Amino acid sequence: MRFDNRRTAGRLLARRLEFLRGQDVVVLGLPRGGVSVAYEVARELDVPLDVLVVRKLGVPWQPELGFGAIGEEGVRVSNDDVIRGARLSPVEQATVEQAERAELDRRVRGYRQGRTPIAIAGRTAVVVDDGLATGATAEVACRVARKRGAARIVLAVPVGPPQVIPLMRTVADEVVCSETPRYFGEVGSWYDDFTQTSDAEVTALLAQAAHPESAPPSSTAADPPPVNREVEVSAAGVRLAGRLVLPETAQAVVAFAHGSGSSRYSPCNRYVAGVLNRAGLGTLLLDLLTEDEERDRANVFDVLLLARRLHAAAVWLCHEAALPVAYFGASTGAAAALEAASAPDADIRAVVSRGGRPDLASPAALARVHAPTLLIVGSRDTTVLSLNRLAADRLGCEHQLAIVPGATHFFTEPGTLATAAQLARDWFTVHLARPTVGTSPLRAP
Repeated sequence: MRFDNRRTAGRLLARRLEFLRGQDVVVLGLPRGGVSVAYEVARELDVPLDVLVVRKLGVPWQPELGFGAIGEEGVRVSNDDVIRGARLSPVEQATVEQAERAELDRRVRGYRQGRTPIAIAGRTAVVVDDGLATGATAEVACRVARKRGAARIVLAVPVGPPQVIPLMRTVADEVVCSETPRYFGEVGSWYDDFTQTSDAEVTALLAQAAHPESAPPSSTAADPPPVNREVEVSAAGVRLAGRLVLPETAQAVVAFAHGSGSSRYSPCNRYVAGVLNRAGLGTLLLDLLTEDEERDRANVFDVLLLARRLHAAAVWLCHEAALPVAYFGASTGAAAALEAASAPDADIRAVVSRGGRPDLASPAALARVHAPTLLIVGSRDTTVLSLNRLAADRLGCEHQLAIVPGATHFFTEPGTLATAAQLARDWFTVHLARPTVGTSPLRAP
């Protein structure tokens, strides 16, 4: 079954944990999404809630691929297979761990707001997340609870792959998982609403659990309704068709520049857009050419024309959605995204290219791009990979080249498109969360 959202998943999970009612239990939520689930579990069982902060250690050039994880109390686990496969040096591992340890400490301070951790020594610790993937962070969390003296550890999640459960039983005394689908995919695919949980929401839920007599946090009537509709964007005398999706708590919106011959109905880009939507990002899937223009193949490679129209769409988005804007480009659309992002008045917060041709953007434009840029290429797309390396050398902004193992140009191999979508999601959520200084609104060309 699918879950409406994390809060619903938490209430359903609590029913599976009824056997703990009346016992000496503390619920520990893994931020961010796991805290929303854990809040409902703790409320249903009428037991204390605390946070247990863990961080994945990601391969530097492929952050979604974890080579380990860390937690409070100095706990660390590593995946030797990934470390060997990625040929990570001890220095590279230490650099990632140092950065993640600093982020972990920052989150601990922010979430607890000066409160001391709830003592779990001699008690039953219920470790809760919104789902399992590899199980690395859940393993770290269980080890932290064990180090703090928990007499019994129950790992509880709404969904996870069946092959991971036996590993979890080696670190937890009991594992409760509501759903273990044979064909798993990713955690977010089992939720209708997998909007990213914010730090503010985590802090509010923990504060509410600590002071249950106060009013529970909830959305207000002033919250904007979710948007999912067909739109038309005016650009240099033509009307461009698009699909605009804005989740209820969207903090930014990503405009898609499709590749040669693709449209807003591209299955690949619609899949990526869905992953971004579940992470709380708005999306605009836009046809940069009219139906008549698409008949002339030369227009597909007119990067400057596509860039001008993408820039016009960003201007429209700034007025329509009043949110920060980022670009996602595929094939020739990647070149258009970088050209548009290089405009002197562009306030584009991040750019992602999937199987793109950034080399088709002019060298001068590549040098002017200031938005953090991620270039995603399949390992078997060798020609395009070489062209991306050439373009990356010309970029003066923060950038990374992420290589998806086993993928060809269209990412049709099992799991490769999901990996690319997760890379894009992580890049956008990290960089769109950063405050900007000295930016100015976009202006129409």
